[in-house]
Amino acid sequence: MTDFSAWIQACQARVESVLAERLPAAQIAPQRLHEAMRYAVLGGGKRVRPLLAFAAGEVTGADPNRVQHAAAAVELIHAYSLVHDDMPAMDDDALRRGKPTVHVEFDEATALLVGDALQSLAFDILASQPLADDAATQLAMVQLLAQAAGSRGMAGGQAIDLASVGKPLDLAELEFMHIHKTGALIRASVLLGAQCGAAADASVAALDRYAKCIGLAFQVVDDVLDAEASTATLGKTAGKDAANNKPTYVSLLGATRARELALELRADAHAALAQLGAPAARLRQLADFVVERTF
Repeated sequence: MTDFSAWIQACQARVESVLAERLPAAQIAPQRLHEAMRYAVLGGGKRVRPLLAFAAGEVTGADPNRVQHAAAAVELIHAYSLVHDDMPAMDDDALRRGKPTVHVEFDEATALLVGDALQSLAFDILASQPLADDAATQLAMVQLLAQAAGSRGMAGGQAIDLASVGKPLDLAELEFMHIHKTGALIRASVLLGAQCGAAADASVAALDRYAKCIGLAFQVVDDVLDAEASTATLGKTAGKDAANNKPTYVSLLGATRARELALELRADAHAALAQLGAPAARLRQLADFVVERTF
């Protein structure tokens, strides 16, 4: 097995290449919109969701040439969500991935259209590329991503987040919000990668449990980093959650207990993979990566 860091770099390069190819060239009309789309997506980010798709594909023997398209689609949905989240009507942030946010670099109307266009492109890729052996499976994959991105997934979680500013949430309410806002797309990443191969029901159930644990762990660590890391380290404005009086795992539990919770969720994720053996090695490594990251 190749070194984990080398595997990460190879997967990141692979999905970057697909994204660069599928995003319209900046010189194609409307040029400003296409330039902004490429600005929003290329050359930044950890690509955690594509990495999870590639790792889940290894469990089901999926062809990476299939997985790369599912990975790109998920990353486009993620990128669109960041563009919209950063806008003044949402989190009103000026920095993302170490550079000005799209609405700052371009303008608010362009940023709105960038998000719309990236979401459309994600489904274009899922519908047009050969991802599965039969049409029914591929159609189910399109539906899976649609539900993960919609009002009962990521968009719904963001709505709950906006409605929760300044309000005390208990742990169950906070978890419900983040199962949708962050967890839904992470779960879709894992399941889409798996469905590019031959996914047995037992494997899918194990991967689903793993994805739910990692989705929450990712958000817990995000909350800790927002409270403790610097803007330079994060590539986005640090301390925004506290400044905006948003409920987080840190505000509810304290940083120490939040870190403990992330470790517990990682242990649960590892336990979910126990039956999957060696093919799940990358997913185990990614669970460690998500919880131990510093940015």
